[in-house]
Amino acid sequence: MQLIDGKATAAQIKAEIAEEVKQIVESGGKRPHLAAILVGHDGGSETYVRNKVLACEACGFKSTLLRFEDTISEEELLAEVDKLNKDEDVDGFIVQLPLPRHISEQKVIEAIDFRKDVDGFHPINVGRMAIGLPCYISATPKGILELLRRYHVETSGKKCVILGRSNIVGKPMAQLMMQKQYGDATVTVCHSRSRDLKKECREADIIIAAIGQPDFVTADMVKEGATVIDVGTTRVPDATKKNGFRLNGDVKFDEVAPKCAYITPVPGGVGPMTICMLMKNTLSAGKKEFYR
Repeated sequence: MQLIDGKATAAQIKAEIAEEVKQIVESGGKRPHLAAILVGHDGGSETYVRNKVLACEACGFKSTLLRFEDTISEEELLAEVDKLNKDEDVDGFIVQLPLPRHISEQKVIEAIDFRKDVDGFHPINVGRMAIGLPCYISATPKGILELLRRYHVETSGKKCVILGRSNIVGKPMAQLMMQKQYGDATVTVCHSRSRDLKKECREADIIIAAIGQPDFVTADMVKEGATVIDVGTTRVPDATKKNGFRLNGDVKFDEVAPKCAYITPVPGGVGPMTICMLMKNTLSAGKKEFYR
């Protein structure tokens, strides 16, 4: 069994990005600029955004954080999005989700200029990804592809089972693993209504678990020599931890790991790659790689 170390891989990629940014700036080019909008004081969102700002520093990017109280109206937030759309110095920006209930997340996502949508959530980027055109690919699926590539996990012709059908992970992951230029695999998507889910998993060469149910994938669901990618990060109460909880994946790691050829841990697997791929998308935005 080989552990797929997302933390070490992410650090390596950020160093590669920083070197490229250094060369861009030294040759007279523009330093990439990522902006983020944070609404309210959600603990998870605060942590994510803080980590994104730190990642920008590590990559040599310029970063801007715009903070608003959760009393901001939808109209006011859309006006802030429009300002960033029009700001020529900002190459890419994100609106940290979730948003307060009185604001339509979909309306905000669609208001972002797709050429600056480094989260890859805008319908234009999602559509271009689905048919294999150059675009910003959402960070978690992109990070998983990068881990598979860097660890030389064979995907072409393999059977891949994806647990979960969310717009952020499950659906784009299925699209990418299917495409010849990325996974080139035979893909099955399982969810809460799937029959014979265990049987499907037992036949899989690659399992990508993204359903948000701690310890859902057990040893009897995994065949010998499979690759298991655990996207789940659920906070589970743990009195032994200073903050009172631990992050738990969708995979029962201790019993599944011995059967695997490759497996990602939680934390330290897919998580660090997500922010890292946001940095890759920002670099692409700065270089006008996809859209001019």
